[in-house]
Amino acid sequence: MAYNYNSTEPVKVSLDQLTDRERYLLTESKTFCIYPWIHLHAYPTGEAYPCCHAEMQYPVGNCKINTLAEIWQGDAMQLLRNDMLAEQRNPACARCYEQEAAGFFSGRRSANKHHGHHIDKLVDNPFEMTYWDIRFSNLCNLSCRSCGHIFSSSWYQDQAALAGTEWRINNEPLNFAGRTQTDIWEQLLPHFDHVEQIYFAGGEPLMMDEHYRILDELERRGRFDVRLIYNTNFTQTRLKDRSVFDYWSRFPSVAVGASLDAMGPRAEYIRHGTRWQRVLENRRQMIEVCPHVDFYISPTLSIMNAWHLPDFHRAWVDQGLLRPQDLNVNILQDPAHYRIDIATAEFKQEILQRYQQHLTWLEPLDPLNRATVGFRSAIEFMMGTDNTHLIETFWRRTHQLDSLRDEKILEVLPELAVLA
Repeated sequence: MAYNYNSTEPVKVSLDQLTDRERYLLTESKTFCIYPWIHLHAYPTGEAYPCCHAEMQYPVGNCKINTLAEIWQGDAMQLLRNDMLAEQRNPACARCYEQEAAGFFSGRRSANKHHGHHIDKLVDNPFEMTYWDIRFSNLCNLSCRSCGHIFSSSWYQDQAALAGTEWRINNEPLNFAGRTQTDIWEQLLPHFDHVEQIYFAGGEPLMMDEHYRILDELERRGRFDVRLIYNTNFTQTRLKDRSVFDYWSRFPSVAVGASLDAMGPRAEYIRHGTRWQRVLENRRQMIEVCPHVDFYISPTLSIMNAWHLPDFHRAWVDQGLLRPQDLNVNILQDPAHYRIDIATAEFKQEILQRYQQHLTWLEPLDPLNRATVGFRSAIEFMMGTDNTHLIETFWRRTHQLDSLRDEKILEVLPELAVLA
């Protein structure tokens, strides 16, 4: 049976093996998510969350103070689990609710689809993390416009210039998640017996020693059955003498979502530090060394690349670097002044027309319906709200960064002149 990207039916357990209650929770509930029973997420600063989609103001603990086990069993996680089972919306999950309202296949739905076979863990809730997403540090070589120091060490100088002397005194360029630099690694060791899927993100995971240590340990244990999923800026594919392509060639199930928002000078502006030619070289080498890897681009859709994204998508398909279906729109919800719904009515109509034309080309070529749904949901998201009051904030923040980086936005993104 062909994979149905937008179906909520679990992929590793059949519905007839589940109770009525379990089927309801996994496929119909508007609040239930399996993540709090199989997973914890940690930021490079130590704050812990039920997943990477959770709202930042609602941490469930701090890995610099608590162990993963203490957070797992803590009051905040238990409250979240109870809310989900009682069909009570928890504010930590607001991003998924907003995405679902716009038609996106949210992280919550994806969790239930791909990890629903662990529904039996609701009974005794053992501390066995089968899905990992730990951001070991903020080590990164880029300083993307929509990011910040929390997730990128390269943002440190700009953040210090914007925030002032006191911020510089109280912060270091490199953050790490645990009580020591090796703490999280040591706590994860018992969970190698249970892990089924690992999501590597950052910072930039392909620059991190912890990433390669995990792959080495999986190889040592013969755990080639573990699925590896990546969110990477795709500018670095080696660490010293270790090539990630060589590792990927040995694991049968690898998915790589490249955080590429645009191409050429636009890419280099939005994700500062990018060398576009290097990205192209990496993609071509990857096709040669490990062609089995499920590669897709996962653009963060913001006001900066909304107009250009169809051109980028089509160009990579035409160059043989991507299949039409292999684009997963990651809608930017924060920082709010970069959202696509800050566009004026005039600019929204221009983007709408471009997306409709792109969809005419895309739909017959997208058997997964993944890229198609992404563009259609982006339209709903953009047209559903009016945040034009944030245009002033957008320009103020943009000009501040342009001044620090000696850049000029309209020389690279001239289409945004309509917002000026």
